[in-house]
Order: sequence, then structure tokens, then C-alpha cells
Amino acid sequence: MNDAVRLQLEDFSLDAEVAALRENSKRIGGIATFLGCARDFSEGREVHEIAFEAHHGMALSELLRLRIEAITRFGLIDARIVHRLGTVRAGENIVLIVAGAEHRPPALDACRWLIDELKACAPIWKKEITPQGESWVTPHP
Repeated sequence: MNDAVRLQLEDFSLDAEVAALRENSKRIGGIATFLGCARDFSEGREVHEIAFEAHHGMALSELLRLRIEAITRFGLIDARIVHRLGTVRAGENIVLIVAGAEHRPPALDACRWLIDELKACAPIWKKEITPQGESWVTPHP
């Protein structure tokens, strides 16, 4: 649980990630989270699963860079990013961002910035699996 940035096949615990962030400092007064979940419907189609692939080394490097930039840019005390790879069923967790700061505005701002940048920059690709077949999803912030 010590790794602040991870790519993993298995699900994660929001509570465990928040607890890990809080262990780093008692100065944290505001924690913001973004939890991305797999929807069962997209662009007019039923979706059963989403398959995530990544260039692991490049994706991890980019997520680490984003974490460091967010800490600097927003004056965070700490931040955590966890993204799942492999197949995720509708309703399951995909990505978690946790940002901790002395006050809520920087934590909230950083959390939104991090998910937007992650979706725009990280080499993580998703393929929706529907009753009609499979299709790669084009990136969108």
C-alpha cells in the first residue's frame, strides 16, 4: 500500500488509499477523491466489460510525473493514483485519485486536474466489450 502510484489488475480500496495518504501527515485538512467506475452503457450501447491496456513503463512514468506536478502546482501534501489494467466489468472500479492538502480548494482543484491530465496524457487504452462486439474508445478528457 506504500506505492503512491500504481497500475494493477486487482481492485483497490478507497478507504485503504485514503488511510495511506493520511498516514503521511497530520497537516492534511482536506482530502478530495475521484473514483472512476465502469458504466454499463456508452454511446447508445450496452457495455458488459472494459479491457484496459497500457505501455506499463511509460504509463507509470507519466502517472508519477503527474503526481509530482500536482503536488507542486497545487501545494498538495500528498497524492495517490491507482489505475486498473486488464478486464473490468460494468459497475467495478477503474481509477482512483486521492489528493490531500491543508485546505479543501487545492485538494479539489488538484483532483480534477489529475483525472483530466491522466485521460489526456497517460498511455492507457480502453476497449469496450458489448453484445455487438468490441471497440477501442478514443481518448476524451
